[in-house]
Amino acid sequence: MIDHATLIAYILIVLGFVFIPGPATLLTMARAASSGTKVGIATGAGIAAGDVIHTSMAIVGLSAIIATSALLFSLVKYAGAGFLIYLGIRAMIDKAPIGLDGGAPAITAGRAFRQAMLTEVLNPKTALFFLAFLPQFVRPEHGSVTIQLAILGIVFVLLGLLSTVVFAVGAGRLGNLLRRHPAVVKWQGKVVGTIYCAVGVRLALQER
Repeated sequence: MIDHATLIAYILIVLGFVFIPGPATLLTMARAASSGTKVGIATGAGIAAGDVIHTSMAIVGLSAIIATSALLFSLVKYAGAGFLIYLGIRAMIDKAPIGLDGGAPAITAGRAFRQAMLTEVLNPKTALFFLAFLPQFVRPEHGSVTIQLAILGIVFVLLGLLSTVVFAVGAGRLGNLLRRHPAVVKWQGKVVGTIYCAVGVRLALQER
């Protein structure tokens, strides 16, 4: 098993990583601000589910294939970027579905969960991160490498979920206040869409 000193160091590093705003945080906050806290939390849960898949991929070695295959890396990268840009364009051209009287949310929690999970799964940088980061805290002399990788991956997923929930709650409350103003309702889709497109372009331009 993982010794306590290594596990504590790992947790502190991951905490610093997950609470620094990044693409996952931006997506969660955008969903929460535009569609409410529940949808924001569902987005964070979807990202966590995607990270569970990446942990499994790292364990079975699929991430290694992505790391060594330029073609596969590019295919996954552009698929993820294209999906984000698609969501961004849809958000910018769709009419704001949230009324000032507190109407239905712009997206259901279930749909937000599925979209976030797919977006996270299609991010090759996340796969490479798990492949490069997790093994640094594995000690073969402490037992099964597979179990150690699984523990490290689960810890990362749980801490990541904690951070996205915190950001979702904060952004959701702020969004509830801002949506009372007509100008915000009119422009929130464009702002959210711009965030999605920016994250998608950033992903597309990333190098291996």
